[in-house]
Amino acid sequence: MYLSMTKKQTKKKLRVGILFGGRSGEHEVSLLSAASILNAIDKTTYDVVPIGITKQGQWITSTEARNLLAGDTKPVPVLLKTPKTKSIQLSASADLAQQGNSLAQSLDVIFPVLHGTFGEDGTIQGLLELADIAYVGSGVLGSATGMDKSAMKQLFAAADLPQTPHVNLLRSEWKSDAKRCTKLIEKNLNYPVFVKPANLGSSVGISKVHDRSELAPAMDLAASYDRKLIIEQGVGGPGAKPRELEVAVLGNDSPEASVVGEIVPGAEFYDYNAKYHSDTSVPIIPAKLSKSESKQIRKMAIAAFRACDCAGLARVDFLMEPAVKSKKNKKPKPARIYLNEINTMPGFTSISMYPKLWEATGVPYKQLIDRLITLATERHQEKQQTTFTRV
Repeated sequence: MYLSMTKKQTKKKLRVGILFGGRSGEHEVSLLSAASILNAIDKTTYDVVPIGITKQGQWITSTEARNLLAGDTKPVPVLLKTPKTKSIQLSASADLAQQGNSLAQSLDVIFPVLHGTFGEDGTIQGLLELADIAYVGSGVLGSATGMDKSAMKQLFAAADLPQTPHVNLLRSEWKSDAKRCTKLIEKNLNYPVFVKPANLGSSVGISKVHDRSELAPAMDLAASYDRKLIIEQGVGGPGAKPRELEVAVLGNDSPEASVVGEIVPGAEFYDYNAKYHSDTSVPIIPAKLSKSESKQIRKMAIAAFRACDCAGLARVDFLMEPAVKSKKNKKPKPARIYLNEINTMPGFTSISMYPKLWEATGVPYKQLIDRLITLATERHQEKQQTTFTRV
C-alpha cells in the first residue's frame, strides 16, 4: 500500500520558505523547480515566502526573488521582514547561522530547491541545522554522500548493492601524471567509459568516452567542475545502450518506492541537453519490466536510500543491460541491473521524473508537496527527542 496523502488539519497556515537559485551549475534547473512549486503549492494551507540566491551568492526575497525566477540576476541586498521578528539582513556576507533564532521563529519550514553544489551537498542543510529549522529533504550526511559519488559508491558497496566497475581519481593526480592515470583507467575498465565530476548533478560535466583519443578532453572537463573524478565502465559494451531506469523514494525512517520509470534518451546518453533542452528523450512510466525485475529495482532503491541515510525524497537511478537475443532453444539470461546513483534533490518541476513517477503511483504533484512538508516537520519533531547537552 502506498503512502496516505491525507492532510493534517492545522489552526494556522504554515509559513514555508521556498529556497532556490544558488551558485552551482544547476542554477537554472533550480529556478524551474522553484517556479513550478510556487505555482502549485496550496496557498490556503501555506503562507509562502520565496527566497532566492543569485549566482553571485546574494540572498534575496520578496519581489527581487520573483524577479530572479524571471531571469533578473542583479545582486540586490534585501531585508526579509516578518511580523514576528526584526528585519533579517540576507546578503552574500551575512552569517545566517547567527540569525538562527529569528529565522526559526519567522519560518516553519524551508523547502530548499537548490540543485548541485552549495545546495544539495549538505552545506545549506548544515546551515538550517544550526538555525534549528525544519527543512525538506535529507540531512547533512545524506545530502553530502548523495552528492559525492565517490563516498556514495563506498556506501553502496558496504550495503552490497551491485555497481558498475569504476576508478576514483583526483584532479591533482590527473594534472600531475595524465599518462599514469590513463594506464590505470585502461587497466581496470573497458571502453566505453563515463567520466564524471564526483560532486555535481544534472549530468553537468559528464562525457561518454569511446576510446583513448576522447579521454583527455573528458577528464579536463570533469576536472574543471570538481577535484574528485569518477570514471565508470559503460554497461552493455561498445555500440549498446543500457536501459536507464529511475525510481522515486519518499519517506523518512520508513521510505516507500514509486513505480519504476524508464528514460529513452534522444542523445547517446541522458546528458544535460537531453534532460533540459531537448524534446527527443522519451519517459516511459511505468517501465516495461517483469514483476520480479520491478520488485528488485524498487527494493534496491529503498536500500540505496537507507545506505546514504537519506530523508524526505530522492530519485534513484539504475542501468540495465540491453536485451540480448538468445541462441536457439536457450533461454535468455536475466539482464543484470546496476545501481547508478542517488539524487537527494532531483528536478522538481511538474514534468520532472520524480513528481511524474509519484503521479503514476497515485500521488498528484500538489499532494506530493504537502507530503514533503509534512515529512520535514515530522523529522524536525523527531530530532527534538535528542539530547545535545549534558544536564
